[in-house]
Amino acid sequence: MITSPSEIRSGQASFSLRPDWMAYCPDPFQPGKTRIPLSVPTYGAPEVVEVLFSLLSGNVTMGKKVRQFEEMFAEYIGVKHAVMTNSGSSANLLALSALGLQPGDEVITPALTWATTVFPIAQVGAVPVLVDVDRTTYNISPHAIETAITAKTRAIMPVHLLGRPCDMNLMSIAKEHGLYVIEDSCEAHGAEYKGKKVGSCGDMATFSFFFSHHISTIEGGMIVTNHLKFADQCRSLRAFGWIREMSNRERISAAIDHIDPRFLFLSAGYNFRPTEIQGAFGIHQLPRLEGFIQQRQDNAAYWNRELAEFEEFLDLQWEYLDTRHAWFAYPVMVRSGAPFTRKELQDFLEAKGLETRPIEAGNIAVQPAMKTIKHRISGPLTNSQYIHDNAFFFGNHAGITPVIREAIVEYFREFFREVR
Repeated sequence: MITSPSEIRSGQASFSLRPDWMAYCPDPFQPGKTRIPLSVPTYGAPEVVEVLFSLLSGNVTMGKKVRQFEEMFAEYIGVKHAVMTNSGSSANLLALSALGLQPGDEVITPALTWATTVFPIAQVGAVPVLVDVDRTTYNISPHAIETAITAKTRAIMPVHLLGRPCDMNLMSIAKEHGLYVIEDSCEAHGAEYKGKKVGSCGDMATFSFFFSHHISTIEGGMIVTNHLKFADQCRSLRAFGWIREMSNRERISAAIDHIDPRFLFLSAGYNFRPTEIQGAFGIHQLPRLEGFIQQRQDNAAYWNRELAEFEEFLDLQWEYLDTRHAWFAYPVMVRSGAPFTRKELQDFLEAKGLETRPIEAGNIAVQPAMKTIKHRISGPLTNSQYIHDNAFFFGNHAGITPVIREAIVEYFREFFREVR
């Protein structure tokens, strides 16, 4: 009988839960018949029991477990402060809000990204400036950043897309022009650039703990920073704009002593608070992250090795020196001139049961929603559009067993036997 969550954390309590997604599938895996999903649950009995203790205690809103997860995550990334939110999207909106941008200020970001990188820029009144990416890495081009800078530019928001670290030499560009940098690391938990965790290079960084990410709190996000002023701003704006969690709250309340300090609102904030349920998940998920990343790296190395025979037709991603790729998913790009289309390959794989996706929102400049958003496009988005048209990804996660990853390779071989 388990009497406290500490028994779970110390290892005194044991659980029987298979570490792969077949635990959730009633039938044995059958190549070509069993669906291979884009993601699987990463949680098990420890998270569930921790949540039950929170529910039974009545302490379910943001509290001690959220703070514990924040401290653990800050230490893991190598920064001083972490502020948890209810989602990665909220983390982006909160981080941008903390910069104090003015209407018309410009934020440079890649055109190849997810919607919640770009939309929050517009939501704080700033102007997203879309620039092209590198065709090999899918990440923002430092050269494109330099050519996009104007007198209105206030920040750069690079995206470590699909877990691959950006070229963070862009920090020298930001320093030269006095620009803020917010790293969108929502898909890059544990990725590294020259020995540093992504998220520890810029002024702030954001992470997502959505169901499909490396670790999950079902929904959830995090802002990390080394700057106390940004951490204070995020903690205040996360909860309506009140001062309760700010480091200088006593000084502020002393200066405004005619208002109850528990309900003293310094700015117009949001309600982006996470719950103790999310915190409970996080404190058990984080210690498992390195194992999840290693499995993803092993899978990617296997697929790169086995699919290399098709590089006449496919562009694969490879890990660069001085970086650590976190492999959020496994991307594949069809080369120009191949005797088949991306859609034909995708349709074949889907028919075999392998779930696939486009590369994020693709070239977001062509999305209908952008017609409603004031934005600027800097330079041709040639690579972003090429990737939009020719690339896709499939899942790389804790549920990919050796049998499943071998079956995926066989699906590719079968397709190419037909092509050839």
